[in-house]
Amino acid sequence: MGYNGLPSEAFAFLRDLAAHNDRDWFEAHRAEYEAYWLQAGLDLIAALGPFCSAMTPRPLAVPKLNQSLRRIHRDTRFSKDKTPYQPWLHVILSTGPEFNKVPGLHIVLTPEGLGYGAGQYGLEPSALGLLRQRICDPKDRARLLKALDAAEAVQSTLDPTELARVPKGYEADPEWDHLLRRKSLIVRTQTNLPPPDWLFTAQAPEQLAAIARAHLPLLAWLLAQ
Repeated sequence: MGYNGLPSEAFAFLRDLAAHNDRDWFEAHRAEYEAYWLQAGLDLIAALGPFCSAMTPRPLAVPKLNQSLRRIHRDTRFSKDKTPYQPWLHVILSTGPEFNKVPGLHIVLTPEGLGYGAGQYGLEPSALGLLRQRICDPKDRARLLKALDAAEAVQSTLDPTELARVPKGYEADPEWDHLLRRKSLIVRTQTNLPPPDWLFTAQAPEQLAAIARAHLPLLAWLLAQ
């Protein structure tokens, strides 16, 4: 049986969860969670699988919870926010088995709409140093800038810089020194996009794959380290 698109009830569930983010409400609406969050997410990932298999680099589409589908439960141990659930559906198409620790593509459905992006979070100091060295290399930097342009064509842009100044030991032109003032390299939609009509049709995997392909040059650049 083919994929017919995301059920429209998925966004209704996310909106309701955001408004009633507590365990009693969740347990009373577990059937909606199972159908319109869990199964809807797994089905979307499975439908994306054949498209991902044809990409280079190849992002992994693994229709399992805690792999391509991030769990809905929040870890509240070290957070002032004690709401127990993430009111969104987060898909990770990872370039390796360590999901969310290696470069990857992210597709996020929120109560407000659709978001997506790509890159790598939380670089270790050695990896961050190598990234900065590559940015300072004119040829490598040119490839990165071209990859960023490809992502920007689908409204995916760099996050704000984390550092106020260029780290010591690096010299940079003001036109690109912002690339050095980062601890990670992430591009994404900076606001949620209204859910497109195609998301609820059989065209959803193909359309999302086209968005994913716009981010492949950045993933390839990151993987070249």
